[in-house]
Amino acid sequence: MSQLVPLPIVLPLLGAALSVVFGRWHGFQRLVGVVCLSTSLVISIVLLVAADDTGFVVAQGGGWPAPIGISLVVDRLSAIMLVVSAIMLLAVLVYAIGQGEVERVHAGFHPTYLVLAAGVAASLLTGDLFNLFVSFEMMLAASYVLITMGGRAAQVRSGMTYVVISLVASTFFIIVLALIYSATGTINLADLSERIPELSGEVQLMFAIALLVVFGIKAGLFPLFFWLPDSYPTAPAPVTAIFAGLLTKVGVYAIIRTQTLMFPIDARPATLILVVAALTMTVGVFGAIAQDDVKRILSFHIVSQIGYMIFALGLFTVAGVAAAVFYTFNNIILKTNLLLVAGLVERRGGSSRLSEVGGMVRTAPLLGLLFALPALSLAGLPPFGGFVAKFAVFDAGAWSEQWVLVGVAAFVSLLTMYSMTKIWAGAFWGEREEEPSGRPEPGGRLGGPVLMVGSTAAVVLVGLAVMIWAAPLYAFTERAAVDLLDPSRYVEAVLGERP
Repeated sequence: MSQLVPLPIVLPLLGAALSVVFGRWHGFQRLVGVVCLSTSLVISIVLLVAADDTGFVVAQGGGWPAPIGISLVVDRLSAIMLVVSAIMLLAVLVYAIGQGEVERVHAGFHPTYLVLAAGVAASLLTGDLFNLFVSFEMMLAASYVLITMGGRAAQVRSGMTYVVISLVASTFFIIVLALIYSATGTINLADLSERIPELSGEVQLMFAIALLVVFGIKAGLFPLFFWLPDSYPTAPAPVTAIFAGLLTKVGVYAIIRTQTLMFPIDARPATLILVVAALTMTVGVFGAIAQDDVKRILSFHIVSQIGYMIFALGLFTVAGVAAAVFYTFNNIILKTNLLLVAGLVERRGGSSRLSEVGGMVRTAPLLGLLFALPALSLAGLPPFGGFVAKFAVFDAGAWSEQWVLVGVAAFVSLLTMYSMTKIWAGAFWGEREEEPSGRPEPGGRLGGPVLMVGSTAAVVLVGLAVMIWAAPLYAFTERAAVDLLDPSRYVEAVLGERP
């Protein structure tokens, strides 16, 4: 089974190489991309089943034992994230093929996208900090190209902001990594779990806060999120969807992994995490309700929803960590879904501004349905998966007696419903107040090309599957939380039994 672990990284990289070699044949590029990501999805599901059965699946690169070699680790957290990521990457690729704009014009789209997929998988599987840095850089290098692909002035300007902020975060990351190595003599996460507690309490806290800042920039935490609402909406629709749905959650994954595995409970900045979570939720949702553009509203909601995940994590209880994991993978599905619909709205209406589109529930009723289901789930209405996720967060907060934060989260949830209603009323039921700035594309009753609508509908079905199987999925996240809060099990799986 361990032989399968590197394949979600290796297959997209091989596919990217083939796409470069056969760059003039777009049909072959599409085939390679779909086959690579479909195979990665199947392998990810197999690894998920194996990780849930045994707890951990570990591969040691080159046969070198940890902590000397490169460790790739699949546990329940990385496995569920890997499966959801593979589904979203495949769905968005099919959507991009159906759209045909950037994907058809730029021969570099497919190899760059596959490098991004490999970087995401490597970030989720790596067992040491340096290769986490390398994985992030692989992912970010691809994202630099994708976010500016198209060449519009506003897009390049916003993309440069993204590039500069990411470079600053990466520089800070490598500095923190060097300091950790100088203090402990290792960068293997399992080894660090044993070495970090030997340091003084002040040094432990400093490292915990430093890593929170590094990954907080990538996740979009307050006050480090300012780059996100300007950068994501200007990118092509498929790029915006995968960035909004997935890339920020990889930052959340890194926060969950490092805070629970590397640091003992008394060295975790729990109070700081809870305060940041409350501010992230609040500022994000107020930013969303102030916007008049569908993509910008949803971009600010990325920030707001990250706050819920960090709030649940900051409790550092089994219920809290389980809620954080459930909320994270469910939000990947919902946010990707909503941005895919936003791309269809922009294509059909010629704009994503609420004042320039309207009446789509009559001209494209299917788009209204594809928006309504994930929007209601994001707002936390029963019986959708978003309700289960939010209830889990509220329940964990109540058991930890964090009543103020539970109240803030409930208030933010009401404002989320308001902003989703604003999009629904403006884009689907309202009348157009201004002429669209772009050229509307006829899409028939479906509302767009078959592949675009079909891939969006498939993501909606995945969200509904989370609702149907919410109980076993939450039980799975509880098992993942037990593993995360007992690092000795991870350490034993990677390093073997210790004397």
